Amino acid sequence: MIDPTNTELYDLVLQDAPFVIAAYGILWLGLCAYVTFMLTRMLKMGKELTLLEDAVDKLK
Repeated sequence: MIDPTNTELYDLVLQDAPFVIAAYGILWLGLCAYVTFMLTRMLKMGKELTLLEDAVDKLK
């Protein structure tokens, strides 16, 4: 048998569980979006650096 205090605590936690799950979901989506954004910028900058290196090599 579960202690009445524990039952009350479980009821409180279960009421807030959707909010906690939603908060973690939003954090993960934000982190994934940030990583995707940064990887895209890094790839673009890598291509620009390659073009710049080619241009410098042509001047030599």
